[in-house]
Amino acid sequence: METLRNGLKAGLKTTWALGKIIFPITVLVVFLQHTVILQWITKLVEPLMGLFGLSGEAAIPLVLGNALNLYAGIAGILSLDLTVKEVFIIAVMLSFSHNLFIETGVALKVGVKLWIVLVVRFGLAALSGILINVLWSGGGSTAVYGMAPTVTAVPNGWMEIVIIGLQKASFGVLQLALIVIPLMIIVQYLKDYNYLNRFSEKLAPFTKVIGVKPNASMTLVAGLVIGLAYGAGVMIQAVQEDGVSKKDATLAFIFLVACHAVIEDTLIFIPLGIPVLPLLIIRIVTAFVLTILVAYLWKRAEQQKEKEVAVTDG
Repeated sequence: METLRNGLKAGLKTTWALGKIIFPITVLVVFLQHTVILQWITKLVEPLMGLFGLSGEAAIPLVLGNALNLYAGIAGILSLDLTVKEVFIIAVMLSFSHNLFIETGVALKVGVKLWIVLVVRFGLAALSGILINVLWSGGGSTAVYGMAPTVTAVPNGWMEIVIIGLQKASFGVLQLALIVIPLMIIVQYLKDYNYLNRFSEKLAPFTKVIGVKPNASMTLVAGLVIGLAYGAGVMIQAVQEDGVSKKDATLAFIFLVACHAVIEDTLIFIPLGIPVLPLLIIRIVTAFVLTILVAYLWKRAEQQKEKEVAVTDG
């Protein structure tokens, strides 16, 4: 019961904190849709968005998601009429690159260089958007956003626009609560019953696959289960207390940039009417391939450097 209470309390607190972001942003974007300001912005960025198969309006959730978090990005999506393909592309791009200020700060705290974080995150986001646009010819139907009300008629006057914005914002926060509250209860359970440490022990043998030493397993578990932002404290503590090297911390973060908070960051996209299983698979495969490749190249570079030192000493 104590775990349930604490998890429920954390869920409500998180819903309130994130709802304060989603609600006003959704209302604002709906309002701006009917002004010349948004039309001017979308026309300005439309050529760039075209590379990813997106309309100019799609820049709104991308900017919001990167500057704030995924929930702000979702608020931007909820306020727009997009196709399933567009929403899927935005979801994949944001899954690689979001909440930049906070999550980059976490990366710097554990010793990862700034340029590595930015290149990997923006690079994966851009590359994934381009590839999906080129390789996927489907998803042309209009996305249906779960419980969000469908608007068929053109709003008549500012009052109707505001009402539509309030409706979309309210449904967005409600859907958020239905996902976040149970999720936080589960996370609380994992914490209280020491499952994070158990997962860490089980994961240790698999760290060799991505070229990371076993002592970085807690960092990986915290990022995979809780996320980079929520798991910041656990991850920083793990790096400091477990003696994780800068190399292993960097490789772990490269893996987690592509694939972190696998439960939350997958479930929150369900109400957007997109296939979430391919989203999860893309993240996991990218994480393994990229980290293994970087670890291999890093090791080759170290070996080459050792050879050069040996030749010089000889």
